[in-house]
This record gives sequence, C-alpha cells and structure tokens, in this order.
Amino acid sequence: MTSTHPAPSPGGSPLVASALTKVYGTAEATTHALAGVSLTVHPGESLAIMGPSGSGKTTLLHCLAGILTPTSGSVAWRGEDVATLSDARRTVLRRNDFGFVFQSGQLLPELPAVENAALPLMLAGTSRAEATAVAARWLAHLGLAGMEQRRPGELSGGQAQRVAIARALVGSPGVVFADEPTGALDQSTGSEVLDVLTHATRASGAALVIVTHDAGVARHCSRTVTMRDGRISGEFYAPGTKAAPASAAVQHAVPAPPATSSEGAR
Repeated sequence: MTSTHPAPSPGGSPLVASALTKVYGTAEATTHALAGVSLTVHPGESLAIMGPSGSGKTTLLHCLAGILTPTSGSVAWRGEDVATLSDARRTVLRRNDFGFVFQSGQLLPELPAVENAALPLMLAGTSRAEATAVAARWLAHLGLAGMEQRRPGELSGGQAQRVAIARALVGSPGVVFADEPTGALDQSTGSEVLDVLTHATRASGAALVIVTHDAGVARHCSRTVTMRDGRISGEFYAPGTKAAPASAAVQHAVPAPPATSSEGAR
C-alpha cells in the first residue's frame, strides 16, 4: 500500500524563479508588472507574497504557476523551465504538480463536494470511484465528514473553501497556489481556513504560495516577501522558521494527511 501524500522531505524540489520580467502594452505605453524578480520557494514552506494593488504580486503568482508566460526570465520546476513549456505541457503541469485555491473557491455548483474535490484526479484519468474515495478521505481530514454530498450552495463560505483546499491537495501537488483565499470570508472564518490550509499543505509536503494584501494572512506563513513596483522590496521569516522549512520537525508538527491505496491517484 502506497501513499500519494508523502511527508515533508528535504529532498523535495524547490520552485526557482530567476530574473522574471513581465511587460504589458506596446512601446508607446508599456507597463512593467515584473521587473527582474528572483525567488525560491522551498518544499514544505508557506510563503506569503504581499503588496498593494498593482505591485505585481498576482502576476508573479501566475508566472510561477504557469498561467502566464513571463516576458523574460525562467521558472525552474523539477528540471524544466515552466516559462518555455508548450500550452499543453503547462496544462498537464498545473493539473498534476500544482494545486490552486482561489478567493471565491470556484466550485462547480451542480456537483457535490466530493466530486468537486475529486475533479483533478478524474481529469488525470483516475476512475470516478477511486477519485471520489480519495477526495472523501481528504474532506474528512479537513473536517467535512458527512458533507460529501452537499452542493456548494448548501455549504458555508468556510466549508466551501475547505472543499477547494481538498481539491487543491487531492492530487499530491508539489506546490499549492492561493490567491486571496480568505478575501470573501469574515475574519474568524478566514483564520480557521488559513490554519487548515497551512497545516494541510505542510503535512502533505507541498509548498504553499499565498498572494495577499493582508498582514494577518501573512502571519500564518513561515516566510513573507513584500513587493512594490514589480520588484521584491523586503523579506522576513516567522520566528524560528528561517532554518530549512522541510525538516523532520515539520513532519511531526502537524497531523498526517490521509493515505491512499494507489499510485494512480497521482
């Protein structure tokens, strides 16, 4: 029996951005959304990217995740430059290696929670029965046991975001990207969702990259970088976390994620 949710390991792959630029517009009117950003995201760490509107933080996340192609620079992931991959290869990468949590959750309203969470596995070719079994274990792990058949309209905002977190993690991604994941939630619910998100990603060994303008959100992360005018303007670590983030200490700091019974769930 094998698990598709390995514990954090120092041998995991970092995500490395080097000298990223992103220019919009024409020569007469250009906007430099990114102006030479270099950044390494380590396995098992949680990274907050903070900055005011227009600072380039969302553009950076989209370039890291292969949603946007940078004008220049590279994004290295597991021996490949994400920035030079074909559209088809980037689609596979986002489906198999990366997970996503958005501000609104973006769940499909006609599907129950368990099928929403299982979608990445089914799209990757896993049978419906196996995919929903894995998804149900993730939902239970995230406190949603008994709610598998509820549709998004029957869930609270916090519960819906937990389904979105399960969907992001169900395929054992190396990196989870979250764009203002608590922006639509009240402060108390948002804090609970952030606790779930950071603990679950760390337990699975995935890195977490959160874009936010909220210092309260950033405080849940082990490292924060600030951006201004398309550049990284500062960096700081949570107390006691500057050492390598993916360590044995991290493995024992959070509950283990649910195990699965097949390599095919990857």
